[in-house]
Order: sequence, then structure tokens, then C-alpha cells
Amino acid sequence: MEALGRQILVEFYDCDESKINDVSYIENSLIQATKASKATIISHNFHKFSPYGVSGVVVIAESHVAIHTWPEYNYCAVDIFTCGDTIDPWVIQEHLKGYLESKNVSSMEMKRGMFRMPEGQKLLFKPDQNLQPN
Repeated sequence: MEALGRQILVEFYDCDESKINDVSYIENSLIQATKASKATIISHNFHKFSPYGVSGVVVIAESHVAIHTWPEYNYCAVDIFTCGDTIDPWVIQEHLKGYLESKNVSSMEMKRGMFRMPEGQKLLFKPDQNLQPN
């Protein structure tokens, strides 16, 4: 079996409350962590909630990195999804742990898009320009 992608669901606990309530800081942190993994950034969008909390996403050619923060609980939920085998999503997690100053982290990895490939064939992560649509 081969997987199209890897998805890491991360819970960052005991984070710095002021940092995880700062939309600019969160945006910069996700962008820098994503760049550290050598992922290809396509776009990003972040929103500050009132009175607190930030949600945002960095869309990458390899999929996405998304976050939602709960400063009142010093907690952040993060979803890191990378397709293919060129990006290590754990690099993103480790950088975010530092940026968020998280003292406790819980994470799990899931393989996404599992396929049994015929012998001699590999799973394509990007469209093959020579294939004709069905």
C-alpha cells in the first residue's frame, strides 16, 4: 500500500497566551515553519477573532498547514497535511512548537489516500500530463 499524503494532527498545550492571540505572530510563525520544511507556499489567510483567538491556513503545493488558537486555554490545534514524499511534516511541527512556546505537545500521524499499486507502478503525487481523463 502507498499513501498520497501524510497528515499530522497536533495539539499544542501550555503555549504563550500573548503570542497565540497575535494574528501577525501566528501568520509569520506558520509561514516560517512551512518554509523551514522547504514546502512551496501558494497562499495564506489568517483571521483574528474578538475578543481572542486566531485561525489561519497556509496553502502549499504539497497541501496545507492550518491552525486555530484558544489563548484563553493556552492551546492551539494544528493540521499539517503534506502530499508526496518531499516534505517532512514533522519539521513544521517542531518549528511551531518553538514559535508557540508550547510546553506539552500531543500529535498523531495518519496516512491519507491509501492505494494498492500494481507491481512496477508508483503512486503519482502530481498529475501525469500524458494520462487522458476518463
